[in-house]
Amino acid sequence: MSVPPVSRVLVVLPAWNESESLPGVLAEIREHLPGVGVLVVDDGSLDGTAAVARAHGVDVLELPFNLGVGGAMRAGFRYALESGYDAVVQVDADGQHDPRDVPRIVERLAHADVVIGARFAGTGQYVARGPRRWAMRVLAAVLSRVASTRLTDTTSGFRAAGPRAVALFARHYPAEYLGDTVESLVIAARCGLQIEQIGVAMRERSAGRPSQSPVKASIYLARACLALLMSLMRRRETVVPQEVAV
Repeated sequence: MSVPPVSRVLVVLPAWNESESLPGVLAEIREHLPGVGVLVVDDGSLDGTAAVARAHGVDVLELPFNLGVGGAMRAGFRYALESGYDAVVQVDADGQHDPRDVPRIVERLAHADVVIGARFAGTGQYVARGPRRWAMRVLAAVLSRVASTRLTDTTSGFRAAGPRAVALFARHYPAEYLGDTVESLVIAARCGLQIEQIGVAMRERSAGRPSQSPVKASIYLARACLALLMSLMRRRETVVPQEVAV
């Protein structure tokens, strides 16, 4: 099955209390990604994130309360579909994702429906240790089998979706906790979409405080393994592959 071509790209930034880091991230996007659409999804922030985004001249969706990354991205995919964009790139609002990698990721949409910017694919110095790394390896091994391709970083939030994936995720993107990473890949693979990864280097967050301590990070990955198990147990008929034909 050939992959539909990409013409209009939307960068979506799910943002929860990121007013400090957002100006720098948006300035980088403007510098390195001229011509792309930019949407900030304010996920129930209390620090003026939406106002900061509007002051920088980008489109903003304000969610009435915090839904998590999955809920924010589902809103972003729906916006993209309704606005005529055929590709969506998810970029963190905290500055960890380098906008200069976006063109490389988008280029791979000529060969795949979903492209993951992977931390463990020979690029950069990102290191995860202990239980967190073990859980990541388990997730990668299982999802590699589900997707029939080698994946090393299935929890990365730096990823692009092509036309078929945008159509699918606008209707079926999982909003539950951790669904935005693990379950979304299971849904895509079960609908016959092609998944790839390319190596990227992650950076330190540019401002604000990380939402997770090392202990919380380990708990996060344990719950990710549980989310994977639950997504694999769900009925395949939940999503109809024909709905994503483009």
